[in-house]
Amino acid sequence: MEIFREFTFEAAHRLPHVPEGHKCARLHGHSYRVEVHVRGEVGASSGWVMDFGDIKAAFRPLLDQLDHYYLNEVPGLENPTSEVLAQWIWARLVDQLPLSAIMVRETCTSGAVYRGDAS
Repeated sequence: MEIFREFTFEAAHRLPHVPEGHKCARLHGHSYRVEVHVRGEVGASSGWVMDFGDIKAAFRPLLDQLDHYYLNEVPGLENPTSEVLAQWIWARLVDQLPLSAIMVRETCTSGAVYRGDAS
């Protein structure tokens, strides 16, 4: 079984490695949506894989580093594409949660999904 918890935050960024004149080289912001997906067996007595509150508690320190910040100044996010952000989140949660995927949406129609190095 796979479950997920969704989080939202506002942040600014710019992409330093895009071609000259690309609009994403300019400072801009997004209303990010992040889904943290975990996988496991459904407990016989609990009826759940894990408490959604445990996912929220694990993500909280990351949310505190991202919400209303300039992502380029966050260590490890100097080139804060959706792909890099998904990997950054994974690396900070993989030892705490049985992750199956991290989805990052920077707009309603664009984002990235990371499933670890094996995917």
